[in-house]
Amino acid sequence: MKISMTVYGRVQGVAFRYMTKLLADELNIYGIVTNQIDGSVYIEANGDKLNIQQFIEEVKKSPAPMGRVDDYKINFDPDFKDYTSFKIV
Repeated sequence: MKISMTVYGRVQGVAFRYMTKLLADELNIYGIVTNQIDGSVYIEANGDKLNIQQFIEEVKKSPAPMGRVDDYKINFDPDFKDYTSFKIV
């Protein structure tokens, strides 16, 4: 399963990307996570369907203890790039 996810809230300056990478590594999810100019965080991810579903649920709760997710948008698209690792960019 392949997704992109944009997360809004207190998601920059709180180790959100780092904690998202740790979560992805734990769930065998591959992709990228990056800060956006508007203060959001953008994620592309691919992996097993159940793991992706768990990843989404955990990101919605904010993997960073000091973070807070106010809103998010998810796109499911089988044409997204296939990643072989998870990187902070």
